[in-house]
Amino acid sequence: MRDDVRTANEAYAPSFGDRGSLALPPARRFTILTCMDARLDPAGYAERSEGDAQVIRIAGGRAGDDAVHSLVISCKLLGTAEWFVVHHTDCGTEERMAFFADEGIRDLLANSLETAALGPDGFHDVGTGPGSTEARSVDRLTIADLAQRVLEDVTRIRSHPLVPTRIPIDGDRYDVTDGRLIEAEDATEPGASS
Repeated sequence: MRDDVRTANEAYAPSFGDRGSLALPPARRFTILTCMDARLDPAGYAERSEGDAQVIRIAGGRAGDDAVHSLVISCKLLGTAEWFVVHHTDCGTEERMAFFADEGIRDLLANSLETAALGPDGFHDVGTGPGSTEARSVDRLTIADLAQRVLEDVTRIRSHPLVPTRIPIDGDRYDVTDGRLIEAEDATEPGASS
């Protein structure tokens, strides 16, 4: 894979053009907090180009401490004026929640750091160890209901003491089967700017 990436970069670099002169602050002044799932293409579903917006990608797209820290920095230092929290269908923390529940991930990591296999009953270890006691600190903030998860994250961000009340925070669900963003209506009020 390394050779594929390097070859792709060799083809990309000559067409880089003037993108090296893009300003550090995003041109369209918004940030998207979303999942790291490879099926999501924030540039595509938000019609943005390089330099337009910031994208924060984290497992599950959850508003944990790292995500909130990044959002605060995007506002304070880079001038973003609107944030989008985008969760998606068929996420490991929704329909497949049993496969990704905090306790399950902790157990897998405690037993082995090798890649787990996915079977009909969830993930199971195929590695022989070693694992790590650091596994007990894993907190993926799982919650079964997608709409509730978006509302919870928008509410957590809105109530964080470092988040300015002037920032609108939109909550959306992305459908991986048709590419549509669906507003999470229950998240609209808590995410509204003051």
